[in-house]
Amino acid sequence: MTAPQEFLPKEPLDLPKEPLDLPLPHHASSNHEIYGEDVKTLLSWEAPGRPFRKRGKDFYISSLLIMLLIEVILFLFSQYMLMLVVLSFVFMVFVLVTVAPHNFRYRISSEGITIEDHFYLWQELYDFYFKKRDNIETVHIRTHAFMPGELIIPVQNIEKESLKSTLLYFLPYREVVKPTFMEKSADWLSTNFPLERKTS
Repeated sequence: MTAPQEFLPKEPLDLPKEPLDLPLPHHASSNHEIYGEDVKTLLSWEAPGRPFRKRGKDFYISSLLIMLLIEVILFLFSQYMLMLVVLSFVFMVFVLVTVAPHNFRYRISSEGITIEDHFYLWQELYDFYFKKRDNIETVHIRTHAFMPGELIIPVQNIEKESLKSTLLYFLPYREVVKPTFMEKSADWLSTNFPLERKTS
């Protein structure tokens, strides 16, 4: 007499995946065909750690005037802690727009992406898209984890199409990204209340 089907041992469903369980290019039939046994560097380049653009005198004067106006309003309402917060924020912005970032080393390999001393596995990354920030082309790579949430890499000293074709082997490409409320607000403010004159 045979045992009922529900009492028979079943195949475990939580077996570990094979190493390098990554999407493959169309022309390859196995991971070893591309990567072999070792980790391979696919692209490497150097670029500034963040998008940077020098600001003119108008930017600093406009920022200081707006800060003074906000500080006076907060002083009248006796919000001394908020006054310190605004002052600290403006100081931080001035530092970021004054001090140019140093170059970072970027590397894309068969295992993931390295940014200086930080390494991200492909399994930790979600998708990518391109966007211009201050007229500088950048690639945004989103992560599954809440932190850092998004890697922003300036596309300098490297061809955009070469970078895109390499990333497509491992991550989906998002052609259209809907701007967030904060981005829409920042664009509206920069358009209607620019802090510096646009130079042609």
